[in-house]
Amino acid sequence: MHADLNVILPEILMSVYAIAALLAVAYTGQDRMAGPLVWLTSAVFVMMALWIGTGSGGDTRTAFGGMFNDDGFARFAKVTILLAAAAVLLLGQDYMERRGILRFEFPLLVTLSVVGMMVMVSAGDLMALYMGLELQSLALYVVASLRRDSAKSTEAGLKYFVLGALSSGLLLYGASLTYGYAGTTLFSGIIDAAAGQAPLGLLLGLVFVLAGLAFKISAVPFHMWTPDVYEGAPTPITAFFATAPKVAAMALVARVVHDAFGGVVADWQQVLAALSVLSMFLGGIAAIGQTDIKRLMAYSSIAHMGYALMGLAAGTAFGVQAMLIYMAIYVTMNVGTFAFILSMERDGRPVTDISSLNMYSKAQPGRALAMLILLFSLAGVPPLLGFFGKLYVLRAAYEGGLVWLAVAGVVASVIGAFYYLRIVYYMYFGEEGEGVETGRSSVQWAFLMVSAAVMLVGIINMFGVEAMAQAAAATLVN
Repeated sequence: MHADLNVILPEILMSVYAIAALLAVAYTGQDRMAGPLVWLTSAVFVMMALWIGTGSGGDTRTAFGGMFNDDGFARFAKVTILLAAAAVLLLGQDYMERRGILRFEFPLLVTLSVVGMMVMVSAGDLMALYMGLELQSLALYVVASLRRDSAKSTEAGLKYFVLGALSSGLLLYGASLTYGYAGTTLFSGIIDAAAGQAPLGLLLGLVFVLAGLAFKISAVPFHMWTPDVYEGAPTPITAFFATAPKVAAMALVARVVHDAFGGVVADWQQVLAALSVLSMFLGGIAAIGQTDIKRLMAYSSIAHMGYALMGLAAGTAFGVQAMLIYMAIYVTMNVGTFAFILSMERDGRPVTDISSLNMYSKAQPGRALAMLILLFSLAGVPPLLGFFGKLYVLRAAYEGGLVWLAVAGVVASVIGAFYYLRIVYYMYFGEEGEGVETGRSSVQWAFLMVSAAVMLVGIINMFGVEAMAQAAAATLVN
């Protein structure tokens, strides 16, 4: 038992921190504590990421009879999730303080959802998977509707909650089918039951589980909540939705298909390839008509999940490595882009209309250039880092025998480039209008500049992420 608790020590410490902070805030003044709590929580996330990243060497440990895995794959995903969450908390603090919506609950709910994500990526059992998923989701339902005085924010929270409950139902139904045919909820037992020729009921279970998880990564056709929630939720919360939960859900899909159904690759490969194609094309085409930058980022994230799924659909260790590299780059690009979106305002009010960026480069050449680099990277224009992320997943699909999927990915990428380049066109060649003010927060400026610099400098050696992703993928697919 002691050894088991040692394996899940990071999750325990994070939960204890959240509860202790909640009690401390309840006994002292509530809203005075919100600002310091954001900084403290971010510091805790960064320290946890350093501890997980450097602490346990390269060994693989399991706890509770295989229900919880602490391996290289889980550690890579956890570090990415923690750093993304810390960045988003710091980014949103100034925005929320000035709008009067920074409450002490925000960093604590984010902490609890991160604990859920950490359990998700380490799950070795359908029960542990569901517990982690629900802890993450329940916290996010509340966070989405944090602006109680805004009808849009309340609507976003309610939509997310209702559709989230539906997806949890699908997932549970799939889990019960899987349990019925495999006789166990442990991934190690399911992979034995599914070896060779899996029974039809088990494959149906797998399809339902994948449908439930596809909702969490907002893959088409389970994407309907994404644009409304992204637009309705306060922008810092949209930034959080677009980063950490995506990494967690993507890692969880990889964990389920390789750890539990690694013996029947050909069966789930078709499902993931279909989700991938639909997401890439719908995300790319639907974003073209958007005028609100947050809705555009919603469709952008749907398309990006399609590319990440392309890596997974290959069904190889290289495919998992490509997916991890893609997600790390995607999170970095999104943090920078949302740092810019958070700083857009006019007369102290947030602005999200794309046309307000007309001739923005005249007023703020430095910020416009940084945004241009990020948008080009999101579009996958060489030689920026985003291009190499796409190159990895395309190569994984090609080497995995899915040539048609790689070709579809290239076509979708060309379509997607249009709406990113349209923003650049507005910034540099648009008609001058009312314009938009940016730049009160030095934290937002720093994140924008650093992530733009990473897109340029990262092409040299990717800061070692490539080697780490390779090691992480090797522990999952063996």
